[in-house]
Parts: sequence; structure tokens; C-alpha cells
Amino acid sequence: MEFQKNLLEYISQSLMTTGESISVVESVTSGCLQLAFSQMPNASLFYKGGMTVYTLPEKVRLLNVEKTEAEDCDCVSENIAETMALNVAKLFNTDWSISTTGYCTPIRNSSYKIFAYFSFAYKGEVILTKKLELHPKTQALNAQLYYTEFILGCFKSEINQLLILK
Repeated sequence: MEFQKNLLEYISQSLMTTGESISVVESVTSGCLQLAFSQMPNASLFYKGGMTVYTLPEKVRLLNVEKTEAEDCDCVSENIAETMALNVAKLFNTDWSISTTGYCTPIRNSSYKIFAYFSFAYKGEVILTKKLELHPKTQALNAQLYYTEFILGCFKSEINQLLILK
């Protein structure tokens, strides 16, 4: 897996410039974001770590996701993504966090669609949550890689906006 080098360098440089930290919690991307952050120059200066949390009981136990809500939506919703992002930031004590949840294969629970939600939290507040939809014939790994690359691109934009405001 190879990510855009300039994208990784930009995120790395931005987080080092602001002196801020980040953590990640993934479900649908299953470690791809963690891999990307580990490949960034000087990652240990801003990337505190990540988790891959796949099952409902673990999302409830580790990330304080509400059990009934998670059961109702198969752990895939805007609110679940936001809860995951806020709580991973608390666990790792980071300024930023990113979460992902969704589907990389079409199954009955997803109405045979491939989609994901991702969320960014900054200093205890959700600042962006989006839903990404892909063609149902997209291969699982390609879906995970696309989600990862797209999310990193959006993260770069969010950091950029913040740097402009400072």
C-alpha cells in the first residue's frame, strides 16, 4: 500500500508546526489509516496511536458507543462515527482524532451498498462527519484504500483551514 507522499508530508508538517497530536480509531478501514500515519515523517512527534475496533461489544466497551443505537444501525452511522472520534481522542489524550465505520463489501445489513462514515474531532468537538458511498462492485481492499486516501485528503483540508484561521 502506497499513499501520496506529499499528502503524508503535508499532514506531518502541519501537525508538527501546530504542536498538536492525533489518534485514530478504525473499523471499515481496518488499520489503513494507522499504517498511513506510521509512514509520515516524524510520526512519533504527533501520532499517539490508533485502534482497530471491529465488533459491537468492543465499540461499546472501549469507545462508549451506545449499545442499543449500535444494534439498531449495525454500528454504522454518523453518530457512531462521531462517538468513536470523540472517545478515541479521550483515550489517547490527543488534540485531533479520526474515526471510520462502514462497509467495504455489500451485505444485507448495508442494503447491499458500500459506504462509510468518517469523523474528525478537534479539541473535544466534532468538526466534520461525512458519508462516502462507492459502487457496490468495488473490491473490498480498493474500498478501504479509497476511503483512507479520501479521508487523509479531507483531513489535510481541515488542518489547512485551521492554519489559515490561526
